[in-house]
Amino acid sequence: MNTPAVTLPTGAGRGPLPLDRPDFDRAPVTVAWEVTRACPLRCTHCRAEAQRHRDPGELSTAEGLALIADAAHMGAKVFVLTGGDPLARSDIWELLDAVRSAGLHAGFSPSATARLTPEKLARAVDAGAGTIHLSLDGARPETHDGFRGARGAHRRTLALLEAAIGLGVRVQVGTTVCRQTVDELPLLAETLPPGIAVWSLFFLVPTGRATPDDVLGADEHEAVLRWLATVDAPFRLRTIAAPAFNRVLAASGGSPLPAVTDGNGMCFVSHRGEVCPSGFLPIPVGNVRAAPLRHWYRHAPLLVSLRDKERLEGRCGRCEYRGLCGGSRARAWAATGNPFAEDPSCAYQPGATEPAPSPAP
Repeated sequence: MNTPAVTLPTGAGRGPLPLDRPDFDRAPVTVAWEVTRACPLRCTHCRAEAQRHRDPGELSTAEGLALIADAAHMGAKVFVLTGGDPLARSDIWELLDAVRSAGLHAGFSPSATARLTPEKLARAVDAGAGTIHLSLDGARPETHDGFRGARGAHRRTLALLEAAIGLGVRVQVGTTVCRQTVDELPLLAETLPPGIAVWSLFFLVPTGRATPDDVLGADEHEAVLRWLATVDAPFRLRTIAAPAFNRVLAASGGSPLPAVTDGNGMCFVSHRGEVCPSGFLPIPVGNVRAAPLRHWYRHAPLLVSLRDKERLEGRCGRCEYRGLCGGSRARAWAATGNPFAEDPSCAYQPGATEPAPSPAP
């Protein structure tokens, strides 16, 4: 994940924990486990290309418990259970409890399907979820419903957000930033339910069902990031696959911390146990069925190289902000096949004078 200000939840996830000088070579801040690819939705951008039925090759409950224990042992802070739809697994409550019992902050990212109810959200919190993440990709029902391929998804998501906020848990709203959604970002920022803790903006990477035509151009990315720097909101802003937000914040007098990027503070485990730098950079470096997660994160050549900013090429390699940013390795790989290439979504020319942030995207 890429974050403009790295603050992590403590205990049950109610307060911030500053991350000072993280040793990303030893452990990621966040481990995300795709517990299943089963999901009834047909989202147009789905990274996982979710299917109707569970894969018989998914990690078992015992293998999942071992993965959670290893993540805690290696020093990770946050463990996210994502999918597909995690509620497709009947053992999801046991897995959430294991994350909390291991001393990790449990992030829970269910799909807003008919199987997700306020009662299920309450059960997730009781089981150990410290953060509930729900996706809202448009301010208008037709935008979100069209994006998610399900009529009524917008209405259902708003109701679920209200229910989650009422539980007193950290609530995070995720929004995909792409051609279909970018025009509604200002209205969405104004109408997000009061009480959410984080607005997480996923700048689209063309993996899974997403296509290059869905991705904003470099100047458009820059306009959105500069607008975000001007947003005054009661919730925290966070960007995914857009570490250049750190550059924008730094240039406008903000105080960003080192970006958490693909393989550098972030690690992803697929439903079959494959270890990848992130869900958006799906290059397997090993499998937790063959060796513990800590082995692959610390020693896999690709992951080690992704943490070395000297490996960056093109403008990213020359950029004076590479220590704060480093570019999206996932988007570089998606565009060129080279995860060390310059980030094509960045409009910045190294050494240039930064203009002031813009008021709207």
